[in-house]
Amino acid sequence: MTAAEAMPRQDIERAPAAEGPAPRRTRTTRPLTRSVSARTAWLLRCLSILVPLAAWQAVSASGRVDPAFLPSPSAVWAAGLDMAAGGELAADLAASLGRIAAGFGLAVLISVPLGFAMGTLGWAQPLLEPAVGILRYLPASAFIPLLIIWLGIGEASKVALLVLGVVFFNTLMTADAVRQVPRRLLEVSATLGASRPRVAARVVFPYALPGIIDAMRVNAAAAWNFVVVAELVAATSGLGYRITRAQRFLQTDRIFAILVVIGLIGLAIDVALRLLRARVGRWAR
Repeated sequence: MTAAEAMPRQDIERAPAAEGPAPRRTRTTRPLTRSVSARTAWLLRCLSILVPLAAWQAVSASGRVDPAFLPSPSAVWAAGLDMAAGGELAADLAASLGRIAAGFGLAVLISVPLGFAMGTLGWAQPLLEPAVGILRYLPASAFIPLLIIWLGIGEASKVALLVLGVVFFNTLMTADAVRQVPRRLLEVSATLGASRPRVAARVVFPYALPGIIDAMRVNAAAAWNFVVVAELVAATSGLGYRITRAQRFLQTDRIFAILVVIGLIGLAIDVALRLLRARVGRWAR
């Protein structure tokens, strides 16, 4: 009788297995990005506004900074209400928005077709990209003296500055969005017998549209920067002009109020473009 047969049954069951080392317990790696609940997201959004506002109030209330250099939030609010009651804030805001609509709209009308051509046509990229790549590194504000000489000090020079500041960047970003279209979609379309214009209109453009809108979101902020710069020079209306007037009389509370208005309008434009992107590009989420 063997040793295994001589061992009681319960001892055999309790005996450890004489096999190799126990397998390692695998660790589950947490994803790098984790979504939060809607309630937590709204709480974080509120904190991103309230915490800097509270710090601003604390610094101004401490008395360590002269109110002429850093007015309190309440003083800025009062200055904004005073400008709104006098009608100057609405008039300047309308002037700046009109220039944004003209300059940014014209830049989009120029850059989207150029970028679409660079992303779809084999000859367009080597023809256009070198010139666009060089021009985008030229500071748009450096063209202000030339624009005044060429176009005068009226609206044309201000709109042209906006176009120069936005059109080249938006062209390259649009071309990059168009190049992101998967090649398999193009191959399937060609296999089904679709013509090149039909593929561009029905496949490439709808797929690239969310990326084109994202490029517009980024460059809309640049447009606001350039409209303020344009209004700082030889302007009689606009938010940039109002900042210059307030600076002459050391009215920092009015300057801060105008900056807050610019930030809120910019945020509204960004949210509107986000909603537009979510609506027309649900497949790209």
